[in-house]
Amino acid sequence: MDKILEKLRKIESILNEKQRRIVFAAEAEQIGRGGKSKISALTGMSRSTLNTGFEDLKSLSDNNLAFDKEKIRSSGGGRKKITEIEPQLLSELESLVEPVTRGDPESPLRWTIKSTRTLAKELTERGFKVGKSAVAIMLDQLGYSLQSNQKRLEGANHPDRNAQFEHINNSVQDFINQGFPVISVDTKKKENIGNYKNNGKEYRKKNDPRLVEGHDFAVQKATPYGIYDINDNSGFVNVGTNCDTSSFAVNSIKFWWEKEGKNRYPNAKKMLITADAGGSNGYNRKLWKYELQQFVNDYKIEIFVCHFPPGTSKWNKIEHRLFSFISMNWKGQPLTDYETVVNLIAGTRTATGLTVTSQIDEQIYIKGIKISDEQMNKLNITKNTFHGEWNYSIIEQKCMS
Repeated sequence: MDKILEKLRKIESILNEKQRRIVFAAEAEQIGRGGKSKISALTGMSRSTLNTGFEDLKSLSDNNLAFDKEKIRSSGGGRKKITEIEPQLLSELESLVEPVTRGDPESPLRWTIKSTRTLAKELTERGFKVGKSAVAIMLDQLGYSLQSNQKRLEGANHPDRNAQFEHINNSVQDFINQGFPVISVDTKKKENIGNYKNNGKEYRKKNDPRLVEGHDFAVQKATPYGIYDINDNSGFVNVGTNCDTSSFAVNSIKFWWEKEGKNRYPNAKKMLITADAGGSNGYNRKLWKYELQQFVNDYKIEIFVCHFPPGTSKWNKIEHRLFSFISMNWKGQPLTDYETVVNLIAGTRTATGLTVTSQIDEQIYIKGIKISDEQMNKLNITKNTFHGEWNYSIIEQKCMS
């Protein structure tokens, strides 16, 4: 028996599932009486699998039966997917992940902090028989991915970081449920205008790369400011030609509201903006709040603002639902002029139905505009009881100088 085991071990690694059971069944047949039991005990192969191997052997010796050398299992064979057996399992898993996620098309944030082992345990407690490996596969189906710890820990890790994410999530859900607009805003990184290298690759004839300048000494820059409408899965990008200031940021929101927002939400009395903690729409920018107050006065709509905690800009919805797809759409394409930038942005589409519009903004925005404390005191801003520096609302102010 030791010689049989040694022989089987030598060839087992080159056999597929079907070949393995046929060879083991052939050895059992060679042994004769008690052969199945001996091979099963020796190799660990189950009796039922050995019985299938004997049926395969019979098919091989039966001239009336065609034996398919390519198929390992008979049609319909193999284990069914767990989601076929338990069709409600995906929705149950989604309901577990949802409360602690950041960034997804249905709930605006998707950043899970639960492990697959923990999720499997919770699903088991709900009556499902599922392991952590199956959970990982289902999370991938639902559009979740495991993110690097190093990327997540950029910047300061505020103690109320998770609580702020949950506050944003709840606020967005509340606005969406009421049918009010919710937009995620941010400035995409500045891009060189000219025949310069753009990261990524495009399909071209072999040995015919696109030739670009050897040095990136661009005089002109494009500053794309994006507005992503979470409920509508649509984007609007205002491409500035000079400075990224708070005036430019709020003007971009005004352009979106004039061209798309007010027609899409004709009865809206309020709007929620989610923004990063820094940049031209940072929570500590006086000009940002001053310009938003003017927006409120002009359009008679109450604005609520929620800022992501410092160091968490990657979790802003606009980053992975709009900007990432724009970068994919123009990869390998030199941004030779502003028209090219606008056209490439507007040409961005996704399988989930994302549409994008874009325009050039040639207005000159001045840096260094100062807003006095007296002007700030006149703003009609109400701070939320939870981190009022990050969460606040602005209503119309009749008299403003």
